[in-house]
Amino acid sequence: MCSPNKGLVAVLWAGLLAAAPNLAAQAPSAELIAQYRQAPSHWPALASDPGVSPQELGPLAKLAHPAWQTEAVEQLGKQLFFDPRLSASGQIACASCHDPQLGWADGRRNGFGAQRQTGRRNTMSILNSAYFSRHFWDGRAEGLAAQALGPIENPVEMNAKLEDVLVTLNTIPGYRQQFSRAFGIDTIDAPHLGKAIAAFERTVVSRASKFDHFVKGDYQRLSDQEIHGLHLFRTKARCINCHNGPEFSDDKFHNIGLSYYGRFYQDLGRYDITGQEQDKGKFRTPSLRDIAHTGPYMHNGLFPSLRGVLNMYNAGMTIRNKPKPGGPKLSQHIKPLKLDRHELAALESFLHSISRRPGYVRPPNLPKAAAPIITQATKKL
Repeated sequence: MCSPNKGLVAVLWAGLLAAAPNLAAQAPSAELIAQYRQAPSHWPALASDPGVSPQELGPLAKLAHPAWQTEAVEQLGKQLFFDPRLSASGQIACASCHDPQLGWADGRRNGFGAQRQTGRRNTMSILNSAYFSRHFWDGRAEGLAAQALGPIENPVEMNAKLEDVLVTLNTIPGYRQQFSRAFGIDTIDAPHLGKAIAAFERTVVSRASKFDHFVKGDYQRLSDQEIHGLHLFRTKARCINCHNGPEFSDDKFHNIGLSYYGRFYQDLGRYDITGQEQDKGKFRTPSLRDIAHTGPYMHNGLFPSLRGVLNMYNAGMTIRNKPKPGGPKLSQHIKPLKLDRHELAALESFLHSISRRPGYVRPPNLPKAAAPIITQATKKL
């Protein structure tokens, strides 16, 4: 039986071999580079598959916040996000797996939580999560409030009972006062807990990258190599089929061939949520913004480097991925790319140009628990 690591090595070699016959590629023409050093409306046409209507790449639009999302709610949500008292052990906070210094993920192949249990999936970054409709790799949570509450009761993550967490929060005077000011409620409940955390998560947005400055008019911001990568991204490399628009994601689900169907570590992704045959092996298209700082990559964290990911796509995911009876159907967008090493380097360079390390976030001071009541009986003890 082939392990995921052996499969990874095979795919990496396949990507390199696919590039080998074309090592003497020509550099992009001066005319092509000049075409990109102007407004996107003058760029070459997008090259996408039939049936795909990709959005052009561009800067993120400013989020429109709901009326209830005030600064007071955001600050409350930030405290809750960093508070380990939301877990059964009192040791695990949302920020334990979504660390701002690690790209709002955890830098691990697979996340771990309660009693050091290891999850089966890579921790998704929450960067720009407010721009998406469904959350987690399988899309099981609709909306950020639902996403925020899910890990609290997950036995492998925070392993708490939501009602117990609410009891704890309601015993903390500082939280009761803040929930009262933010929402006008006397008792902290689950819907408002989810809203508060979601409000903070909505503020976790990528900082402007080199690409963002470039596309806004600073047409010298990208190097020729990065522009070459941009052109490949939009055309020959086929990335634009799934990673398009300002978010660099179509917010859909695709099977790219990493379900390991029929093996003990298989993961059928979206299928486990919907039960629909067409969803077997499908996972949500992640945003590529800040991708250089959110590794390792894929739903199972299989690839530690961007070049490994590019080699995988370059090979067309053909290694040990032959169809099996009842198995998931590979996405029609996955095909061998035949990129040479210069093109792979340019594409990787472009991915770095859309990446900017998240800024430092100082953990907030947390409300103190209520002081225990000292009685004459307890004094004698």
